[in-house]
Amino acid sequence: MSYEAVIFDLGGVVLGSPLHAIARYERDHGIRTGFINRVVVDSGYGGAWSRLERGELELEAFYVAFESDCQAAGEAISAQLLMERIAEISQPRPIMLTAVGAIRSRGLKAAALTNNWAGEGDSTRPLESLFDAFIESSALGLRKPDPRIYRHACSVIEVEPARAVFLDDIGRNLKTARELGMTTIKVDEPETALAELEQILGFVLRDPL
Repeated sequence: MSYEAVIFDLGGVVLGSPLHAIARYERDHGIRTGFINRVVVDSGYGGAWSRLERGELELEAFYVAFESDCQAAGEAISAQLLMERIAEISQPRPIMLTAVGAIRSRGLKAAALTNNWAGEGDSTRPLESLFDAFIESSALGLRKPDPRIYRHACSVIEVEPARAVFLDDIGRNLKTARELGMTTIKVDEPETALAELEQILGFVLRDPL
């Protein structure tokens, strides 16, 4: 297979993982492991988290709505403190930035495809120039794993899904990409994920030691 593009999630792939921040918040506050992510999934399309990432809620309104979602599921949280923890960990991973540059230097396209919220983009804006396309859920009103946002990303960079590799740290986001024909990589450890991507693309993405 000859690939033409690599599409990167941001949080948990190019940036530090929000999942790690959420897990730490749960540990620090005695909340059962996985509770917050389960609320995000179970509350579905109309839940506060989904509405935030589609640009339908500002953060202040989200805090109230998400705390209500969590309370209904059996736990009291501070949504503001949780989001502050996520912001703290969302720093660029140099190894991933190097890989993005290597991909583009070989003539392939690199795109960012992120679920985000109004205001969060301000901290990631310096990364925008590193990519051929920068696609944000809050700007489109669509969020992963909605297949329409993947199709939009491929349309913007003019690549068929089968010619793209997609990296994400969340399994349900990868499932949709695979169903559309993309090759997918689940990112747990950046080094491991990039080693897999190197095997797929056939060239080196990491600086030698």
